[in-house]
Amino acid sequence: MNRIGRRILVTGLAFCLAAPVLPGTMMVRATEPAATTEAAPSEEEINAAKEKLMELLDKYSGEKIKQLVSDAIKKINQKDDITTTWLDDLIADTEEQAKIWGAQTAPTTPPSTDSSSGNSSGSSSSGSSDSDEDDYIDDDMREDAYVELINYKDSLIARENPEQYILDELDDIFYSANVYIANSETLTEEQLWAYVGTIKGQMDAAVEKSGSVTTTTEFLTLADNWQTPVVSYGQQVNIVLPLINLGEEWLTDLLVEPEVSNDVNEWPFKPDSTGYTQNFNEIPGCATKLYEEAVFNRRELTWTFTAREDVLTGYYPLKFKVWYSKDGIRCEEPAEVSVYVYCQGKPGSGRIGMSEQTNVSQPRIVVTGFETDPAEVYAGDTFMLNIHVKNTSPDTAVNNVLFDLEAVEGGTESSSGTVTNSYAAFLPTSGSSSIYIDRMPAGSTSDLKIEMQAKADLSQKPYVVTVKMKYDTDLKADLTDEAKVSIPVKQESKYDSSTPEINPSNIMVGEQSNVMFQIYNTGKTTLYNVQVKFEADSVEGGDTFIGNLQPGATGNVDAMVTGIAATMDDGTVKAVITYEDEAGNQTREEKNITIFVSDIPVDDGMMMDPMPMEEEKTGPGMGVVIAIALGIVVVAAAAVVAMLRIRKKKKAAKQLAEDLMDLDKDETL
Repeated sequence: MNRIGRRILVTGLAFCLAAPVLPGTMMVRATEPAATTEAAPSEEEINAAKEKLMELLDKYSGEKIKQLVSDAIKKINQKDDITTTWLDDLIADTEEQAKIWGAQTAPTTPPSTDSSSGNSSGSSSSGSSDSDEDDYIDDDMREDAYVELINYKDSLIARENPEQYILDELDDIFYSANVYIANSETLTEEQLWAYVGTIKGQMDAAVEKSGSVTTTTEFLTLADNWQTPVVSYGQQVNIVLPLINLGEEWLTDLLVEPEVSNDVNEWPFKPDSTGYTQNFNEIPGCATKLYEEAVFNRRELTWTFTAREDVLTGYYPLKFKVWYSKDGIRCEEPAEVSVYVYCQGKPGSGRIGMSEQTNVSQPRIVVTGFETDPAEVYAGDTFMLNIHVKNTSPDTAVNNVLFDLEAVEGGTESSSGTVTNSYAAFLPTSGSSSIYIDRMPAGSTSDLKIEMQAKADLSQKPYVVTVKMKYDTDLKADLTDEAKVSIPVKQESKYDSSTPEINPSNIMVGEQSNVMFQIYNTGKTTLYNVQVKFEADSVEGGDTFIGNLQPGATGNVDAMVTGIAATMDDGTVKAVITYEDEAGNQTREEKNITIFVSDIPVDDGMMMDPMPMEEEKTGPGMGVVIAIALGIVVVAAAAVVAMLRIRKKKKAAKQLAEDLMDLDKDETL
């Protein structure tokens, strides 16, 4: 058979091989092209197009060219609605691609033994010597190779019973090999059978794929009704996996397992189980391709895990592998789905994805102020202390905050710095001076309230309360800080006095009485500007300034009061004691003493009877002198009596006015 005849035979054979091949047969009838609006090419035109494509194998070399021609012919064989335009475009595109891929070569013809054959450009294969032509394969050898390959393919199909996609791949391998053998004119018999062995190996490799499918991760995913759980270190949490199948095929024999790791940066849970694999029978396909249907057909799996003690703070991705079968074929690689869980680690444990070298500033807690209730704290009193604190960090929260309040005063400091014999100026009424706050967000404030009692023997002065703070952040633990507040303590002013000594306690108008007593400072605070004044209608004078009295000191009062009017009452005289505190506030206290003042007695008879005169002292001069003296005495006595009467009247009027005022008050009440 000549060269053209072989091409036509192979072309027709290749055309038939495009359809499914039954075991033991070589040719089947091709499907007729479907009717179109454009006239379909005739059978002769189709064969001519295939012949034109086959000529590219003579013009260009390379495996890509062989595959290009093979694919073009296969398109012709598989298309039902071939048109002339489509066929012309296919040939043009294939030729253009061949020009790009292939290297143009001269037609391969057996070498000629005739020395002149090289000058005859139009000579045919008959010009070659018989000895050279016998070295290459002929059509019978091609037929034998074809039979060998188709029988081998049929035996694989009968033995392995592969899936349809494997059958399609076997047909493609066989078709490409057939085209190559049919168009290789310089192939020796040895090369032919070596090539047949290579094709058999490709068929074996294709059949080995049977029984496995590629992953369908794009179809197997999670429903959006899954909520990200939150768990703290050492606590348990449920992880729910709502699997949905967005593909049309049902998935069966599903097996799901998490990717567990001992690295706390990758897996936040304790390895408290030997296995975490779960399986279920099937998950329906999504026939309508609607997401709602897939969610309705979802399968939910639940795992219970315990967070590690050293878990980091942040979102952990949890990866799960899903093995399955589709149409009875097991997947080669599992699908992967991921969910997240938020973990809260111990203070100072660090955060997910944060480097150890990350420099984070330490947040500060400061005391912004305080109040006491009542506002003034006296020694021995119970009061409510309210301290205001603030987290000054603009971006870092503090957790597990412990405040401890100390008010240590006095004591003896040793050479080593240790203080002994100290005492607490303030004691908490509850017995504990510690206050705990779980969390203070960045920039937040809080109030520390504690009821305390001041010791009764405290001196009047400010006492320092130390606020010690210990807290954690997400990155650091056991951070400390300290602040101080000063609380003024006041002492009640206390004094006592001795019994006054009055000498004499009864005097006449114009006479003086001596008043003596002592003032004792029995309190814990100094009495400033201590002085004593006496108040009564019958006496005056006696003002005494003592000055400052330190705690435990004594002030002596030694005063002289003068009677100025007869006593009209019970003789009570007020000794007014005044003193000031450190702020200059004056305190007034009164102490009653008794002093009676009497009027000067007057003898009326003495004023009426003339004094006896010595007889021997007579004469006009002596009588005048005596008369003047008597007149002066009478006038003086009359003046004294008048003055006393006037004072008595004034005092009586004053007493009457006071009585009337008391009467008015009683009537008002």
